Parts: sequence; C-alpha cells; structure tokens
Amino acid sequence: MSSLAGQGDARGAAVGPFAAASRVRSLGDGTFTAELGSAWTVGGKPHGGFLLSLLARAAVATASSGTPMADPLAVSAQFLRPPEVGPVLLRTDVRKSGRQATVVSVYLEQRGHSCVEGVVTTGRLPRERAAWSDLPNQPAEPPGNAVDLAALPMASVFRLTSSCDVRLDPNGAGFLHGHTGDPPRLRLWVRPRGEQVDPLFALLAGDISMPVTFNLGRFGWTPTVQLTALLRSRPAPGWLRVQVDSRAVHGPWFDADATVVDSTGRLVCQSRQLALSAKP
Repeated sequence: MSSLAGQGDARGAAVGPFAAASRVRSLGDGTFTAELGSAWTVGGKPHGGFLLSLLARAAVATASSGTPMADPLAVSAQFLRPPEVGPVLLRTDVRKSGRQATVVSVYLEQRGHSCVEGVVTTGRLPRERAAWSDLPNQPAEPPGNAVDLAALPMASVFRLTSSCDVRLDPNGAGFLHGHTGDPPRLRLWVRPRGEQVDPLFALLAGDISMPVTFNLGRFGWTPTVQLTALLRSRPAPGWLRVQVDSRAVHGPWFDADATVVDSTGRLVCQSRQLALSAKP
C-alpha cells in the first residue's frame, strides 16, 4: 500500500479487516473520528498496538495534507486509561514540519476523557537494504508445530485472532503446558487475514504477543503504561516474525522488547513497552 491514511479506502478499493477497522475519518482542522471494534480487543479492551496504529494513521493524514504521502517513523504513546469499544475522537497538532521529519502530537479521546496521548514522527521509510543489522535467528514461516492461537481457549479473550493469523512457537512457551520458569521470551508469526502487511500492521505486530510474564506464572490483566515503536522499513508480503524479550521483571513492573522481521529477513519494526504484570 502506498497510502497509510485511508485515502485508498475513499476510492472504494477493497480492503481487509485491519485496513477497514483502522480507518480514520477527517472532520477538518486536524481532527478525526474512528470506531474501536470488538474484533481488535484483548479482555474486552482495545488492543494497544491497534491504538498505536490509529495514532499513526491520523498523524500521517495530518502530516501529508497537501503534500506527498508520508510514512510513520516513530510512535510513542502514554496509555492514560483504556478506551471502550465504540467511537473515539483523535486530535492532532503539528509540532514540527521539516524536510526530513514532521512531528505530530495525537490525542485519542472518548466521552470527554483523554485515553491515549502520543507523538508521531513521520517522514519516508528507506527502501534500500540495511547496511548492517543484528536480528533474531527465527524461521521466515511458522514451523509445523507452531500453535495457532485461534485454536486455544485464550482466543475468546484475545479477539484479534478473528482478523489476524497468529502462531506461537511452543519451544520456550512453557505456560502452554502449565510450566513456569522459562525465560520471558516468546517467538510468534503474524499476518492479517484478507490483506497484505503494511507499516501500520507492523506497528500492531510489535504488540501482538501475549505478556512474556505468562512464562513466570503471572496471568491476568497486564496493562501497557508506555509504548514506543520505531518503523524501519516497508514490510514485504508474507508472515511477520516477532521475537519478544524482557530485560527485567521487577516488582509489578516489566519491560518487553519486540523485534519484527518481514518475510525477506528485513527489520520492519522495533518496539519497547513498560507494563504492569499480574501477581503470580
């Protein structure tokens, strides 16, 4: 896709579930509306990575007004309170407009309350190969024993599986078998159903994993407090491979670093979040 702001939708082109659900509608003056659907929730609350993609789409639409389409390069968000399924308002404010980068603040509001506040840097994603990279050694496609999350009981909570094909590497995911003590590291593969991956879906992929603290026996509500993602290149068609690691689980707090690599072995997204874990 060359358009990230939903302009392709306006031309009546067929879109998949993710593109349709993450559409934003301009009200003018840098304000947009969007609809948070139940298919993009975890535990009944809108998914953090999906909310990040909405911020990016609104920022790109604002930054690209009257100019060639921009790409999201970095998105940083503070999660103040979880919004509910339903309509939301997104307010944007251009903080800097430059030749290489434009910075846009985005505020996602619902019923008069600010729920997510973010800053999005837009520009142009590089198209050439990386001069150097150091990436996880992960197969381009899920192996035969990879677990389809849609087939697990957690699918009733992790509703994204209705619109995303998500596979989990069972090696190292001891929580699947009631085992605790594996390192907080998980490997997954993800792709949207009915459409190709794009940079905005790569943002979602950076938060697609269940909490790595599951391996420590910490289940339950695990809210993200802060999430920052860097988009590095435009993904090629196919599976996105995701490795998520934690550096420390300290008291109720833990971090999670996700590395998202496309089917050609190119880094497309990096994310880091600070979250609260449930008690073991």
